[in-house]
Amino acid sequence: MIARVRGALTARETGIMLALLIVVIVTTIQNPSFLFSPDGYRDLLLTPSILLLVAVGQAIVIITRSVDLSVGSILGLSAYMTGRVFIDWAWLPWPTVFLVGIVFGGLLGLINGALVAFARVPALVITLGTLYAYRGINVLWAGSDRINSSDMPRDFLALGTSSLAGVPWLTIIALAVLIVAGWFLRTQRAGREFYAIGSDPAAANLYGLKVTRRVVSAFVVSGALSGLAGVLYAARYGTVSSNAGSGWELDAVAAAVIGGVAIFGGSGTVWGAAIGAYLLLTINRALPVIGVDDVWQRAVVGALIISAIVLDRLLSLRQARRLTAGRNA
Repeated sequence: MIARVRGALTARETGIMLALLIVVIVTTIQNPSFLFSPDGYRDLLLTPSILLLVAVGQAIVIITRSVDLSVGSILGLSAYMTGRVFIDWAWLPWPTVFLVGIVFGGLLGLINGALVAFARVPALVITLGTLYAYRGINVLWAGSDRINSSDMPRDFLALGTSSLAGVPWLTIIALAVLIVAGWFLRTQRAGREFYAIGSDPAAANLYGLKVTRRVVSAFVVSGALSGLAGVLYAARYGTVSSNAGSGWELDAVAAAVIGGVAIFGGSGTVWGAAIGAYLLLTINRALPVIGVDDVWQRAVVGALIISAIVLDRLLSLRQARRLTAGRNA
């Protein structure tokens, strides 16, 4: 029991959560409405929920020693497609759009995974290409048009504003996905194989793990969660244009890395990525409140990413020295 408590206190996720609490407390002291106003409390929970979904999928891909730079484009394409479904297939029950978005995003993720796994091209190169390809398709499809709230059902749009017991529905959906993903990675063999592949792909292959299948499935999950995030984006903002999701790929990578997911794969948790998403967007919202210019927001995020990577490197070197000392003892 003592060992578990000690492990929880020294976990990366605990430190990130503490940093999040400090940001909230300091900002609330400067401006109490940041937390204690109805909109402040709601936005604190609601705004990062969509990024949480994208960051969870990104974390799973990074754990396998890859990266998915197309998630923002998949989100934008799925969000626009959500509006088109309501316009072109208005006879469909509105909850069907969730299945459509998840399947559509999963198919786009399957393209990424297949190219990475079978073409043997680095994920960074492949997903950089599909980032522009999917965005180009979205621009060609949408053109100068945009989806407006009047094009979507009221019950669907209510998901972006309503809550249950004070917790926004979007946050509840995101937390449900997070719990399932965390449970899968921690308890299921396939989930543990993601870590084994990320730690040493060659050794995992020699051991007989289905490396190709797992890498492809990681990209499919990432695409599916980005597709779901696109549906929720449409519900949250009510207006979707061709630039929806621009820049979200960098925020997703940042959230995962800040949350303790090693950029070189093999370690980290989706819980850390989720907290990283909340920390990232809370900082972006808090800095203007405490009087920091907008121009410094990206600099602060960049400093957080560099610090997280340096910390991961120091921890891995420390672990390597411990293993070497143990063998020599």
